[in-house]
Amino acid sequence: MPITKYANQTLEEQSIDVDECYFVNCVLKECDLFFSGGDFEWQATKFENCRWHFRGAALRTFNLLNQIGVLKQPQTPAQSAPGAPRMN
Repeated sequence: MPITKYANQTLEEQSIDVDECYFVNCVLKECDLFFSGGDFEWQATKFENCRWHFRGAALRTFNLLNQIGVLKQPQTPAQSAPGAPRMN
């Protein structure tokens, strides 16, 4: 499968399969990025509010790393007890 090259582009609100892609000097805004475990590369590329979706081998690897504790779970802010003073 040939590599798709994106250079000096701003991509907004797109669905992109990042497998077999090369991004250089790009900005990806509000995109849905899909990754299945294929080759990819990016240089000088910014991701702004993008959503990552893992499929196939990448999803299985992600799930394994999560189950064995390698990946940290997102933490929710601590809730204050009722009647406790609020900090500003």
